[in-house]
Amino acid sequence: MKRARKFPDCKRENHFQGTKCVNVKGKVNKQRRIIDNKLEESEEGENVPMVDPKIAEIKKIFTEQLKVKYQTLYDAVQPIPYIKDKLYCVDSVYVERGIEVMVARDQTGQKEIWESLDSYHNLIPKLQVASKRSLLEGEAGYGKSTLTLQLAYDWCNRVDRSPLKDVDVLVILLLRQLGGMPSIYQAIRQFLLPKDTVLEVSDIENIIQKTASVVIILDGYDEYPDQDKLETDVINIIQRDMFQQIHVILTTRSSCIPQEFAPHTRRVRLNGFDETARDKYIRKAIAGSDDMVAKRIKRRLIENPVLGDLCQVPLFFVMFAHMTHEREEVGEFNSVTSFFSYMISCFHSHMRNKLKDKNVNEFNDIEANHRELDKLALEGLCEVRMVWDRNEMCSKLGEGFYKHYIKIGILIEDEILDMQKGPELFEYKIEVRFYHKIFCEWYAAHLLADYAVDNSFSDLRETLKRLDPFDLHYVYRFACGLKPSAAENILQYLKSIREGEQFSMLCILEQKGKMDNIRETVADLCSDVVVIANKDNKLQLRSTIQLLEIASSNAIPIASVSIENCFQSVDLDAWNILLGSGLCFSNLSSVEELRINEMGRELTTREVETIFKFASQCLKLRTLRFDCCFLPQSLSLKKFETDINPNEIEVQWIPLASWFRLNNDTGTWEDRFKGKIEVITSEKYETEMQRFRKEWSHTHWQMSRITKNGQET
Repeated sequence: MKRARKFPDCKRENHFQGTKCVNVKGKVNKQRRIIDNKLEESEEGENVPMVDPKIAEIKKIFTEQLKVKYQTLYDAVQPIPYIKDKLYCVDSVYVERGIEVMVARDQTGQKEIWESLDSYHNLIPKLQVASKRSLLEGEAGYGKSTLTLQLAYDWCNRVDRSPLKDVDVLVILLLRQLGGMPSIYQAIRQFLLPKDTVLEVSDIENIIQKTASVVIILDGYDEYPDQDKLETDVINIIQRDMFQQIHVILTTRSSCIPQEFAPHTRRVRLNGFDETARDKYIRKAIAGSDDMVAKRIKRRLIENPVLGDLCQVPLFFVMFAHMTHEREEVGEFNSVTSFFSYMISCFHSHMRNKLKDKNVNEFNDIEANHRELDKLALEGLCEVRMVWDRNEMCSKLGEGFYKHYIKIGILIEDEILDMQKGPELFEYKIEVRFYHKIFCEWYAAHLLADYAVDNSFSDLRETLKRLDPFDLHYVYRFACGLKPSAAENILQYLKSIREGEQFSMLCILEQKGKMDNIRETVADLCSDVVVIANKDNKLQLRSTIQLLEIASSNAIPIASVSIENCFQSVDLDAWNILLGSGLCFSNLSSVEELRINEMGRELTTREVETIFKFASQCLKLRTLRFDCCFLPQSLSLKKFETDINPNEIEVQWIPLASWFRLNNDTGTWEDRFKGKIEVITSEKYETEMQRFRKEWSHTHWQMSRITKNGQET
């Protein structure tokens, strides 16, 4: 389906998209003449930016039209795709948590060091900073586009605490729409301004070039069609070969960082929702001051510990929270597969309830029989293809099936520009995508599960080689959950690849049945030391964290947890241990020993005390051990003892070869050597510190302690 027209006489408006072709040329020309007459009256001052009346007139029209466009977007946030009549203003639902900024790398250049950002308002700390480039990264569903809408709201409403309140022009473009677009100025006119605008491309260029304070947000680099092209305005902007003095924010998925971007680009990442953020969202967007509603939603999440990983993704927690509030029958889920199956059924049942009885059987059939969609989804994942031409998809799925999935919100239509026959002629085409990548994985998993059962292992292996489990982990998990008989071959493959065995735990947990069916497996995995290490990728960390949370929620003993070179801090508001990766895990009620191993790190009294507070909330904890890090000379665990843990926790410290134990009564360290107990003197403590610093001098912790001139900080 294509419609051609000459640019720039008309446009189409629909979520940052162009407008339908309407003949407004006469009206535009009349309004344009009025503007041109005003412009001709002030030719003499045209080289004086922003005091020139002609620029001011055009700029006023431009900013007013931008604000109208942004308002239509930030006032139409839709938490549940299939409920289209409940829309929210972004400011009434946006919750900020888990934002970090990269401050440095270690001496090897491999390890990134991140620090918490107090507020999203600090995303643009100072508009005059040298780099003028910020990279906002996060996994799919982590809220990058929602944050973009919140920034649009702040600018339009001149929110006091926002750095955007003094910005003259804010431009927000969706990069998935800019394929083949020769000019960023054309893109602004085409996608952000109304069909009857009097402004031309040259006006927009004039405004951008002559306005002192401009911020541009390029949303969704991971969906930008022209990533591989060397010469586009977007690539030049990212590399700061264009708009050098304009602050630009680029958003992208963590797995799709541009290979080349401007030096000193400020990197910020979103880490998803922890318990505190989830509670804030429930209060702000759903429950308000109604404690009963808030408790009901939180209770549902507690009853479903396997959803802990999924609900760290804001997109899915928001859907879970609203569905729980809207539907009384939300029950207990024993796997992510069972929850997602329920969620898909909600999409269909909402539409079914609106239909007349005579249509119900037809729609039941469409819901149950989706083989062609499964094929299309699996092919898309294997070929790294996330969008399809509308006509192509309709011919494969059938018109009725296609329209149904569009109506319920599982498939989304986007109108994209195809440029033909020179720079001024544009053609529109409809492209189709899944509402979210995980929906594509859901349907692909149905076919993959059948394939795993019906084909040889060697054939299955060739297919799985095209599906990176660390990028497409849900398709593996869903396949194992949908058809347990497929799990054996899939798990065999995972155990044969590097780092796949640890990830296979997530697939095991998807097996159908009650907790009793996997209790033995969980207990076996928790009977030895469970390691959470810096070398693990995010998926491995999630797998381990989910294992621990399932064990604790089901009172399965965890012998020992060792956090190795990835401990960041303790969030006492949420009772979480935060990891360097941005992930976190909450109170471990059944852990018996907790080890903190931080090579070369010197922990402050404050840091150790927060660890003590966390430990005091762990019901079964008996031993708290610190390895390869240096602690203060005196500490007191006694004041943190609570009724929650009746055991006296033994605190051990092994900085190097020595083995110390904290005397809980005196708060001093004791050296147990050859059966003797000796209190560590100040002299011995100082000697131990010097040995420690020498031994771990190569670590980034110790290197960061030394300034460039060799003096200790």
